[in-house]
Amino acid sequence: MKVLVLGSGGREHALVKSLSQSKSVSEIHVAPGNDGMAKEALCHNIDLKNYEALIQLCLRTEIEFVIVGPEEPLVDGIADRLRDRGILVVGPSRDAARLEGSKIFAKEFMNAAGVPTAKHVVVSSVLDIERNISRFQPPYVLKADGLAAGKGVFICKTKDELMSAAQDLFEKKILGGAGENALLEEFKSGWELSYLVLTNGQTHTSLPLAQDHKRLSDNDIGPNTGGMGTVAPLKIDAKLQQEIEEKIILPSIARIREEAFVYRGVLFIGIMITEEGPTVLEYNVRFGDPEIQVILPLINQDTGLLFKDLALGKLQNIAFKNMYTCCVIMAAEGYPSSPKKNVPIEGPVTKSDVSCYFIHAGTRRENSQWLTHGGRVLGAVGVGSSREEARRNAYSLTEQVRWPGMQYRKDIGAKLKE
Repeated sequence: MKVLVLGSGGREHALVKSLSQSKSVSEIHVAPGNDGMAKEALCHNIDLKNYEALIQLCLRTEIEFVIVGPEEPLVDGIADRLRDRGILVVGPSRDAARLEGSKIFAKEFMNAAGVPTAKHVVVSSVLDIERNISRFQPPYVLKADGLAAGKGVFICKTKDELMSAAQDLFEKKILGGAGENALLEEFKSGWELSYLVLTNGQTHTSLPLAQDHKRLSDNDIGPNTGGMGTVAPLKIDAKLQQEIEEKIILPSIARIREEAFVYRGVLFIGIMITEEGPTVLEYNVRFGDPEIQVILPLINQDTGLLFKDLALGKLQNIAFKNMYTCCVIMAAEGYPSSPKKNVPIEGPVTKSDVSCYFIHAGTRRENSQWLTHGGRVLGAVGVGSSREEARRNAYSLTEQVRWPGMQYRKDIGAKLKE
């Protein structure tokens, strides 16, 4: 069968690579894709807002189903547009995508579902912050309501930092419409867990747990990023796993069912494990990046058939490999604030074997030269029979590629035990 993946980053290349190993898939199309995917898929230079061109591509090439990678087109309602034309889609409806598109809507949803989350208040001005700051203790958390490409969360150690962030958001409008409203939220300390499930809106299947490393530099210092690396599977105490399922996952799916959302896709729940127990940080309505890079290689079945069934509203029981995976993100100089583009990359960026391979997130090819073309440039993925072997394979790959100013963490997964 023929599959279309929408998007152009590391998440979409991970999907392409998984589908390329699926016996049921004969052709993989990507829109718009990137040069790093071109060996495994047919790339079409179509803007994701050009719905009619995407629909015509699906009809012309007899696409069986579409997987929507990024959050923005889902929030804009692309899944509804495709379904309205009879095209199967892995991805939630526009109504359901508000779980990621609006932090305020997500909090209201959490409260209605009864899932644990940080106390919060909605704010829309510097004055609102001043009126409500006494309700919270430092560090303070300020979250822009709308999509902000991973730049909408401000963790402020002092009142001065909070007021500066509020001025950036509400007066300087650095995030535009995404920051018209925001949440002032209680800070929750602990360790973070990425919990992803496949759902048809009625029930769910949990995927292997992954741990993301958000800070730019080793030992969790530096600015927050979109993610500098992941490891999977993360093994947690059975009692904690049960608590997460009973207090967070099941109530969330039940609320989706009550809202009658059309939801055939991924629900990604960011969870903080605190001394008081697990609490929800956020919902995402698509695969996490770079979580997907370490989760998909662990699925021990035909992902083409798995995702087609999901697009039809059917959930398969999933078998997983007894393996470990690690992804190390290699970022451009200046990332995350102002990454440098068009820097020549040296080394075997197309290298791929059973133990390690590159995922292309922000690269482009000019003649025979590979260049940086984004903040997160490459993901070095290692697979192994132990976490240490997976880490070793991933890091051996990072050492084979270089460009001026390249950044990557050297401690991805280092603190975890088998």
